[in-house]
Amino acid sequence: MKDIENQHDLYLLVDEFYKKLLSDVSISYIFTEVVKIKIEEHLPVLVTFWSQAILGTGGYVKNMTQIHLDINKKEPLTPELFKIWINHFYSAVDENFVGEKAEKIKTQALSLATIMQIKIAQEKHQ
Repeated sequence: MKDIENQHDLYLLVDEFYKKLLSDVSISYIFTEVVKIKIEEHLPVLVTFWSQAILGTGGYVKNMTQIHLDINKKEPLTPELFKIWINHFYSAVDENFVGEKAEKIKTQALSLATIMQIKIAQEKHQ
């Protein structure tokens, strides 16, 4: 296996990741019923986000934290959902890539999940 090298690799990764999420009934409802994502529109946004984070390409301009805080107002994003999310993300990475960037993307995903949970908890106590 090779490391994550370009946006094509990231597209493969997020596509595999979302196949896992959408086939898992314990979390898929967030994407199909709460947010109702259009996967063909959502994947390129995620590729841009991860490309900026891992490859330094830039281009992601949305406020990811606010997006998730808004989702949490519709349906609580629980610690259990974050565990499911991170487990599927790690699996998608480990099944397709190995190397420095593969490890970096997993570390950043865990950091993002942790920060999101902190922000959600803070908002709950305001």
